[in-house]
Amino acid sequence: MGTQADDAAFDQALVSAACAELAEHGWHRLSVVAAARRADLPLDRARARFPGRLAVLGRLGRMADQAALAAAPAEGSVRDRLFDLLMRRIDVLGAHRTGVLALLRALPTDPPLALFLGCATRRSMRWMLEAAGVSGSGLRGELRVKGLVAVWLWTLRAWQGDESADLAATMAALDGALTRAERAAGWLGGGARHSQPEAAPDVDPNAAAAPATDAPPSPSDPPGH
Repeated sequence: MGTQADDAAFDQALVSAACAELAEHGWHRLSVVAAARRADLPLDRARARFPGRLAVLGRLGRMADQAALAAAPAEGSVRDRLFDLLMRRIDVLGAHRTGVLALLRALPTDPPLALFLGCATRRSMRWMLEAAGVSGSGLRGELRVKGLVAVWLWTLRAWQGDESADLAATMAALDGALTRAERAAGWLGGGARHSQPEAAPDVDPNAAAAPATDAPPSPSDPPGH
C-alpha cells in the first residue's frame, strides 16, 4: 500500500508539473526532464515511470478515470450515472486547465498526438459505460462507445470556453448531449446491459477535440471537425 501511495503521489506531482510546463511552453517543447526538475523529483524514477511525453498524457487520463470510478454511482438512471462520471473526469482536467487547454490547441498540428488521445478517449469511455452498467463489449458495445465519445467531445468543447466557477455551461452541454442522444436512438442501453441500441454517432475514433457546432451530438448529427 505504501509503495502504491508513493507512486500515486509521485505521478501526481510530475503530471502537475508537466501541465504547468505545457501551459508555459506548449506541447512541442514539453520535456519530462524539465517537469521532473520543476517538481524536484529524481530523474531516474521519472524515466522509469514516464518514458516520454505521451506517458504523461496517458497518466493524466487514467487519473481522470480513477477519480470518476472511485465514486461511481450505483443508483439512478444510466444517463444520470454517466453525467456524474463524466463531470468527475472534467473536474480532474479542470485542476490542470491551462495545461490541458495548451494541449488541445496543439492537436490540429500533431496527428500522432490526436491519434493517441483519440484511442485513449475510447478506452476511457468504455470504462465509463461499464461503470454506468452498460456493456461496452461486442459490436453493439463499440457503437455505444462511439456514441459516448461524441457526448464527451461535445462536453469538452463547452468546457474549453467555460471559465465559470460552477461550470454551468459545461454541465448544460453534457446534460443536453446525453438527453438528445438518449431520445434519438436509445444507444445508452436504457440501463440494461444487453439492450440493443438502434444507432450510434459516426465519430472519428482518432478525434480528441474539434470546433464547436450549433447543436449537441446525436446518432444522426455527430460533431464535426
